Amino acid sequence: MADLATEKNKVFEYVKASLGGGMVEVELDPQHYEIALQKSFDVYRQKSSNAVEESYGFLELVADQNEYTLPNQVQMVREVFRRSTGGTGANTGTLFEPFEAGYVNTYLLQAGRLGGLATYEMFTQYQELTARMFGGYINFTFEPVSKKLTIIRKVRASGENILLWMYNEKPDVTLLVDTRCKNWMYDYTLARCKFMLGEARSKFATIAGPQGGTSLNGDALKAEAQAELEKLEQDLYNYTDSQMPLTWVIG
Repeated sequence: MADLATEKNKVFEYVKASLGGGMVEVELDPQHYEIALQKSFDVYRQKSSNAVEESYGFLELVADQNEYTLPNQVQMVREVFRRSTGGTGANTGTLFEPFEAGYVNTYLLQAGRLGGLATYEMFTQYQELTARMFGGYINFTFEPVSKKLTIIRKVRASGENILLWMYNEKPDVTLLVDTRCKNWMYDYTLARCKFMLGEARSKFATIAGPQGGTSLNGDALKAEAQAELEKLEQDLYNYTDSQMPLTWVIG
């Protein structure tokens, strides 16, 4: 779990850098570039579905344990499945699979009376129905901040593997090389740096010079950066990064 003091310091450092703090020569320092890039990652992950990728993973259950902690890159767990088809070679003990037994009794043992595609379609519907009624789908809750997955079921034995349908956070390097969002990341980082530089330069109206002083362009930089930031966020709303658009909404 994240430490409160550490997270507060991150917020303070971001605010300080955004207001032009730490600039001695009225130019950006490496810290400001790093904060601008990190801000572009955070905004993109918040507003774009292209920042996550679909994946599947297996989780081995432990007896009498309902809570499991998933890796930090997991953003959402969509569904949890138990195995609903097994091997036909074992019919006793822990390898006995009731769903497979139902398949054998209903489909394979009807020698000479097998149907075609309609029969197979009805079997798959039968298998889905039995899975819903007799434990093929597992009820669960997932906390996206703590990454805690809670299985709403008493686990009576260890060793069973369940399948997780998840959405994972894409690594930072993937976002920087993906042609669909790379330009957006570059432009947003530039706009954030431009805004921070404008904050620093707007602290002073002029600087001393041989001709009596030179005016700084702090206000102009901030106005230009703000317009660019608004345009970039609107680009995400228009799905210019090839993310999955919204479907029909009824109601």
